[in-house]
Amino acid sequence: MKVFCSRVNPTTGAVDWVEEDEHYDYHQEIARSSYADMLHDKDRNQKYYQGIRLAVQRVKERGEEAIVLDIGTGTGLLSMMALTAGADFCYAIEVFKPMAEAAVRIVQTNGFRDKIKVINKHSTEVTVGPDGDMKHKANILITELFDTELIGEGALPSYEHAQHNLMQDHWEAVPHRATVYAQLVESRRLWSWNKLFPLKLDSMEIRPPPEMENCPGAPSVCDVQLSQLSLNDFTKLTDSLRVFWVDFSQQVSSSTVSHPVHFAPIADGTAQVVLSWWDIDMDPEGTITCTMKPSWTYPATQPAPWRDHWMQCVYFLPEERPVTQHEKLCLTAHQDDYCVWYTLTKPSSAVEHSQLSIERPACSCGAHITWNRSRFGELNDRQRMGLYMQALRQVLTPSSVCLCVSDGSLLPFLAHSVGAAQIYTLESSSMSQHLMEKLFQANQIENKIGVLRKSADSLTAADLQDRKISALIGEPFFTTSLLPWHNLYFWYSRTALSDNLTKDFTVFPLHASLYVLAVEFKDLWRIRSPCGICEGFDVSIMDDMIKNSLNFRESQEAEPHPLWEYPCRALSEPTKLMTFDFREPVPADEMRSEGSLNLTW
Repeated sequence: MKVFCSRVNPTTGAVDWVEEDEHYDYHQEIARSSYADMLHDKDRNQKYYQGIRLAVQRVKERGEEAIVLDIGTGTGLLSMMALTAGADFCYAIEVFKPMAEAAVRIVQTNGFRDKIKVINKHSTEVTVGPDGDMKHKANILITELFDTELIGEGALPSYEHAQHNLMQDHWEAVPHRATVYAQLVESRRLWSWNKLFPLKLDSMEIRPPPEMENCPGAPSVCDVQLSQLSLNDFTKLTDSLRVFWVDFSQQVSSSTVSHPVHFAPIADGTAQVVLSWWDIDMDPEGTITCTMKPSWTYPATQPAPWRDHWMQCVYFLPEERPVTQHEKLCLTAHQDDYCVWYTLTKPSSAVEHSQLSIERPACSCGAHITWNRSRFGELNDRQRMGLYMQALRQVLTPSSVCLCVSDGSLLPFLAHSVGAAQIYTLESSSMSQHLMEKLFQANQIENKIGVLRKSADSLTAADLQDRKISALIGEPFFTTSLLPWHNLYFWYSRTALSDNLTKDFTVFPLHASLYVLAVEFKDLWRIRSPCGICEGFDVSIMDDMIKNSLNFRESQEAEPHPLWEYPCRALSEPTKLMTFDFREPVPADEMRSEGSLNLTW
């Protein structure tokens, strides 16, 4: 059965009605899942296997049957490991139906059909009893419910419910415990992803409004491959601090709680950012540890294992503050059922402050909702803004009627600074509109720049006070853009604005070029590589499922990635595919380019 779905084309801005399979969302979720890359993490797999063997052994030594509960089983890999280690029976819970169906087939293919029961439910819906999903409560709890932040996928509520309702009075857990570490740093680069810095121009200084300066920022964690961050990008103000841990062999609580850690800085500086990661011990003694720590914490002779599914965290303090070496301070990790956030205080006020800051921070200024982390970084890039300033000086005059087509851009400020007479900015969302109005008001130029909440094709002469645009400018940047060519929405906007442009109008930028480069990634290929046999178990059914979903549509589309986070080497020279001339409207005919790349090895 086919269904019609509306899709907004981020390049053209048009709403297209596309005929999709009724299971499109399933296929998309499967195609973009991380099941495969997780199974390529041999370090993780082997340590889980070791921990499972020891847990089964401890239960058997007590003379008990080993009944396993595997929450979030995925392919059923950990359940099969448990049966191979000597467990008597496994209940494998998987809430995602296509994956649960694949797990049933994988379990059968590997000969465990009579020993593993796959339950396609959320663990909180599972029942126990003669007529229930589980005949008996389990005494070994195996889970892999973790994300980059450890608890962001709802691990704590799932553990809490399972331990209350699905486990015997005493149980073994794999992993046995998790520990969260934090390191306080000063980093202008990272801080620039969170706050808008003042910017000096020819005739003014752009300053963020007070509500933006005082805003605690976005509530979501910034996950990043810290291993790819240069050590020159930050100054360590502490060594790594053990901030809190969770013992999964004991009853877990998902209640909101604070974890204060007292410390003295190891250097003078400005405390801005908390870098964080976690590790999991697979056994009670802590001899089998799977860690997420960045590569620069390893000895030079020991390479860090690759894992894209679990990275490291960057947390921004609510406000920056100077610290001095050996000063007594308290870093408090606040944790609720899904999130972690940090505050920095003096020890005397730590307890009181932890109570005041127990509520999860959220953006109150609108900027952190309108701009993502990389967008903040672009706006704070002095060199980038300087180049824009140089170019605008060449194209704008005091008589220019200037229209900026970019979301939440600082170009209208730059245009005002170089003396353009009449300036407008088109904003695609009400949030972006309100943000720009607040920025203009904070810098006393709200009467100098008109903010238009319109699309380019709905702009009228009356919006421009019956004047035509002599200078059309843009970065270009749009909040809907995920891939570079999505910003060609600027070209479609220029085309829609043709009747509102003077005959000799200036457009900035004049054109854009699309380049390609062949590269070899060190590890990123793993997210799409088939697994086949994983730790001795055949999981190729999962490979086929993912391949089918990729062929459905996803393999036809480029996938956005922050490529600086992934080591690679070039296999060709950068090659220009095509150039887009913004002086002319979008051509009616399709643009095509063919050629070849000379690969080097």
